Amino acid sequence: MDDEGITAFTARADPAVYVVTAAADGRRAGCLVGFASQCSLNPVRFAVWLSKANHTYRLAQAANTLTVHLLPRNRHDIAARFGSDCSAETDKFDGLAWHEGPEGALVLTDALAWFTGRIHDRYDGGDHVAFVLDPITAHTEATAAGPGGRVVLTLHDAGDIEAGHPA
Repeated sequence: MDDEGITAFTARADPAVYVVTAAADGRRAGCLVGFASQCSLNPVRFAVWLSKANHTYRLAQAANTLTVHLLPRNRHDIAARFGSDCSAETDKFDGLAWHEGPEGALVLTDALAWFTGRIHDRYDGGDHVAFVLDPITAHTEATAAGPGGRVVLTLHDAGDIEAGHPA
């Protein structure tokens, strides 16, 4: 299998990107995630894949919950902050509207939708680890569709963001 073939395949899907936030031991972090999906119907479960190179991954190892946010298409600035800055070097939450959610979770106020889930399990997939979440609460904003009829920020929209974690 060549990389070009799988890249062309995944480009057709253009999935949403997510901001995942974590809090543990008085610390907070967050990152932009391109790999995430509901992974079970009964019980409902959702998996987010965090890069092992990412500071948020290291903090998530100590966390009990993660919050997964969908951003509106017009908030590329938030995606860029969580995708290109490193939580170990900067407070990504500084200057952003956020509040504490269930069990100390960090919730971005400007998200289009979010849910907090308890970490059910972790699965090593190579350079990323899947955090399987049991949702405990969720919130969705009512909004009209943005340009092109899309409401959420997608992988294509965020393609210009360079990863901020160390190589």
